[in-house]
Amino acid sequence: MNQIVSEILMYGDMPADSILMQLSGICSSLRARSQTKDELKRQVFCQVKRILTVATDYGFDKNLWHNYLTFLLIMDENPFSLTCEKTGAREGSANYFAKNDFKAFKELFDYDFSWIEQELGTDCFTRLSDYKAIQKTELMYNKNVSEKVRSLSEKLEAAADEEAFFICVTDFYKAYGVGMFGLNKAFRISLKETGRGVVFHPINNMDRVMLDDLIGYEIQKKKLVDNTRAFVEGRKANNVLLFGDSGTGKSTSIKAIVNEFYDQGLRMVEIYKHQFQELSNVIAQIKNRNYRFIIYMDDLSFEEFETEYKFLKAVIEGGVETKPENILIYATSNRRHLIRETWNDRDDIKIQNGMHQSDTMEEKLSLVNRFGVTISYSKPGQKEYFQIVIGLARRSGITLSDETLKAEANKWELSHGGISGRTAQQFVNDLLGQECAV
Repeated sequence: MNQIVSEILMYGDMPADSILMQLSGICSSLRARSQTKDELKRQVFCQVKRILTVATDYGFDKNLWHNYLTFLLIMDENPFSLTCEKTGAREGSANYFAKNDFKAFKELFDYDFSWIEQELGTDCFTRLSDYKAIQKTELMYNKNVSEKVRSLSEKLEAAADEEAFFICVTDFYKAYGVGMFGLNKAFRISLKETGRGVVFHPINNMDRVMLDDLIGYEIQKKKLVDNTRAFVEGRKANNVLLFGDSGTGKSTSIKAIVNEFYDQGLRMVEIYKHQFQELSNVIAQIKNRNYRFIIYMDDLSFEEFETEYKFLKAVIEGGVETKPENILIYATSNRRHLIRETWNDRDDIKIQNGMHQSDTMEEKLSLVNRFGVTISYSKPGQKEYFQIVIGLARRSGITLSDETLKAEANKWELSHGGISGRTAQQFVNDLLGQECAV
């Protein structure tokens, strides 16, 4: 195995502590008799456990060794894979090196571990090649990633040679991309341990809600869809602000739009207010990728003393660098103008530190003008509220009559925050917990 791994070039920049590199070292030590068999057996078990951990995290099944190798190929962001993500397989010298790597990976796919098992008296690799995973709920792993890895793994198992390997892998890159941006829909960020730069973290198990699941608000949803469709199709589109009453479906609409357009290359990066000073770093890392990114800001608002909105204004427009075409900002807020206003802001007579108060207000309110599309989500009336309740109830299999649902929903909203889509969903959830309702 060590000889095979040493021949990998494009995909060879793997950490020394990676599973593949560790297994390669174990094979070398076993052949050289440089360590005792008991020591090597413990090391093998350690790597097998790591493979099982990866399999659990991503819901892998059947041949876990093949799943693991496929996962490596999908996640490796190198010059070849990144180019294929943008343009697909093209003629070029890089193909020669890539095919040599795929020849090595084909050998790893077909690697015979029986000699190791005989030497160390174990059958763990045989078990990995025909693994029967315990069924897990979708909340326990990233189903989207799991399905793609297992599907490609089966195709690579059937590949006759490196040419077939090449076609399978490059087709995957072109269709889905490479690395975590290719496999995941949404991400959060954190600061690097050094304090400089940001790290992206995939959001596993994002809510699978679709726009049809949000009852009502048809005009609002159409505006959002039209703008997003133009964006993913490479046409001009605007930043979007969804504002209005709480519990009306603003955040749900954003999640749904990502689910709707994920297959067309749409991705979402969620950023919190205290991270706005890192916006430039975030944009620098995603502006050259072959995806369309929504930078999502939930419940966006600012108090008088907060100045983070200035970072946001500078990033949206006004900076020296042109805003990348593959990035838009979508935000939700309960405030129409995002920044809290006071009566002092409207007093043009008083002067504070040499500036008219109306100028201060104008500076604050100018933030909302950076959003080309603003969509209002208002609380439903009682009639719309009952329609939402009945619609959600029927989708959930609740068989209570319409009149009973209305009466109970009316009681519920009086003691649970008033009329809203969120209140309707909470009421239906409560009914689902009562066996007599279904």
